[in-house]
Amino acid sequence: MRKIGYIRVSSTSQNPSRQFQQLNEIGMDIIFEEKVSGATKDREQLQKMLEDIQEGDIIYITDLTRITRSTQDLFELIDNIRSKKANLKSLKDTWLDLSEDNPYSQFLITVMTGVNQLERDLIRMRQREGIELAKKEGKFKGRLKKYHKNHAGMNYAVKLYKEGDMTVNENCEITNVSKASLYRKLSERNS
Repeated sequence: MRKIGYIRVSSTSQNPSRQFQQLNEIGMDIIFEEKVSGATKDREQLQKMLEDIQEGDIIYITDLTRITRSTQDLFELIDNIRSKKANLKSLKDTWLDLSEDNPYSQFLITVMTGVNQLERDLIRMRQREGIELAKKEGKFKGRLKKYHKNHAGMNYAVKLYKEGDMTVNENCEITNVSKASLYRKLSERNS
């Protein structure tokens, strides 16, 4: 079992010494530090830490905002850490303790996961309602098909095909249109 610290500040001008001090008071075996925004998931040291953790390890952070800004990202991190049978503890957010023997923390995580899922479902529902309303008002047409009727490459491919001066493979290579799409378009026009 190792004590692993994770420290993050948003920019190189910020000083992480307060976080170092708090974590060193507990006694860390290793500390991962980075100076990058918490809004991005692409954080090199965070990824290294997540790859390095082993069963029984405890990851310490000074507070949740140091490891993520998004609740969805937090749940993904929690799932990742739990899948490796490791633990995550926050010095400020003392309710966060992934150990199996902490029923309050398990309950809060379950409730927060449910709230997060509800939030995603509500967003999808509002999006569907908005699309339906826009369709009724004639404002929403959906995504434009790749090979629409005015697509220059497809129209040129059909023209070359009808001229018959080259093979279908040559035609498709020149126009950057797939054979399947060309044949589909030809069968539509013949129908």
